[in-house]
Amino acid sequence: MNYRHAFHAGGFADVVKHAILALLLTHLRQKETPFCVLDTHAGAGCYDLAADAAQRTGEAQDGIHRLIDGGVAQLPALEPFVAGLRTANAAWPRLRIYPGSPLIARSMLRSHDRLIAVELHPEEARALKRLFAHDRQVAVHEADGYAALKSHLPPKERRGLVLIDPPFEQMDEFRRMTRALPDALHRFRNGIFALWYPIKAAGPVEQFRAEIAGLGRPALAAEVYRFRPDDPMRLNGTGLIVVNPPWKLDETLESLLPILAQRLGARGETRVVQLSRAGTA
Repeated sequence: MNYRHAFHAGGFADVVKHAILALLLTHLRQKETPFCVLDTHAGAGCYDLAADAAQRTGEAQDGIHRLIDGGVAQLPALEPFVAGLRTANAAWPRLRIYPGSPLIARSMLRSHDRLIAVELHPEEARALKRLFAHDRQVAVHEADGYAALKSHLPPKERRGLVLIDPPFEQMDEFRRMTRALPDALHRFRNGIFALWYPIKAAGPVEQFRAEIAGLGRPALAAEVYRFRPDDPMRLNGTGLIVVNPPWKLDETLESLLPILAQRLGARGETRVVQLSRAGTA
């Protein structure tokens, strides 16, 4: 299955991933010192939900539309994410544009923070460059996301977030992430790292979690299941591993994810799994 962003914009997995991303950025904003966001697989930056790619899958109907139509006022943990949606849509609450991770991150930068957005696909990289043309706080690079971990870490701010959100076009994508992460953590020891993954079969996900736990850094996995992971031909759930998670993120997610899953019509469980508490910075 190909998880190129345009075909799944605003879907179930996007909503969960971007809601957590906004929480991580909220944490970084709590200190006055500047931070940097590195988005290694940034996509096009934003997506027209009326466009052919989004209409072909219709995932936004069971994702962001379902969430917004159900009301979000009583979910304060989602406010940072919803604020990014408002910024991207002049006719709010009418939802036409879905902001990808670079645009969500940009909406939460202060005047002294930075975003580095990296995208390998030429067409999406061009769209990303158009989106952030003349924006001095955003640097866009058409490059391999894993190579970017070497070339852009550590950031000069020494604080920040690295989002690794590959399209899973490669059969060994889990392995590519676990190979790249140790060196990235060595370069940016105290950075927050967020790694997105699809949940199809249970085995590869369990192995991925175990390999991240073996790095000895504090880490948790946040997962929401639409279905039991017993059919490897469908997207059964979505997960995000956070290395060096902010304090009490686990408590926030344990409260938020069941409500979010219910709003999105997920029939499976939610999990917040502590992978490792060792080596806290």
